Amino acid sequence: MLTGWFLWFILFWVVFLLVTMSIGGFFMFRKFLKRLPKEDGKSELDWQQYYIEQTRHLWSEKEKALLEDLVRPVPELFRDVARQKIAGKIGELALQENANQITEDLVVRGYILATPKRDHKFLIKALREKQIDFTKYEHLLTKKS
Repeated sequence: MLTGWFLWFILFWVVFLLVTMSIGGFFMFRKFLKRLPKEDGKSELDWQQYYIEQTRHLWSEKEKALLEDLVRPVPELFRDVARQKIAGKIGELALQENANQITEDLVVRGYILATPKRDHKFLIKALREKQIDFTKYEHLLTKKS
């Protein structure tokens, strides 16, 4: 029978492994759900990629730099995912409005719509740091993201 410190070490290790595998499984399951096709046959991630590809030629260096500055506060591990989600939403808005070019207005609106509601206080802080007037977008901040 195990006794003493080794027993506690084994118990700690079992709990640690279960917790870390549960957390990892949760994030993998979320990614799996985003990959599932919707009624139209495309998944959420397929649509993001479609919007990005359709509007790639509309981006100027200024707007790309603005997008990079806006996703900078996101932890590096999640930055690529955030950038793709925001760029997809910006592309969707640009296609809906038949825009000839991605503008700062489209970038800010896409950024607000793609950001989860729980992160809006960080979003507002980032917009203030960039000295972007977001008063005309406040109605978007109250919408469910």
